[in-house]
Amino acid sequence: MPPRWPRKPSRRDPEFRKLDDRYTYATHLAVFLCSASGLVFFQQLYRADWPWLLPLLGWWGLGLGIHSFWLFFVARYPDDPSFRDPANEDSAKVT
Repeated sequence: MPPRWPRKPSRRDPEFRKLDDRYTYATHLAVFLCSASGLVFFQQLYRADWPWLLPLLGWWGLGLGIHSFWLFFVARYPDDPSFRDPANEDSAKVT
C-alpha cells in the first residue's frame, strides 16, 4: 500500500520529488534484478553460449550504479519558491 501523502502530490514539492525518485530507483533495481536472474537462469538451463549477456548486464549494472550514486550522493531537493504547501497555509491562518 502506498504511503498517504498529506497534500496534493506535485513534482515541485521537494519531499514528494525525493520519494518519487526513490520509487523510480526501486523500480529500476527490481527490473534489473529480475531480468538479470532470469537471463542467467535460462543461460544455465539451456547451457547456452551467450557472449552478449555479460556485457549487457555489466553496462546495465553500471547504469544502475550511476543512478544509485546520483540518488544517494548528488541529488539535492531545494524548496521551489513557487510551490505553496496548502497544509502550512491553513495553519498560518489559524494563528
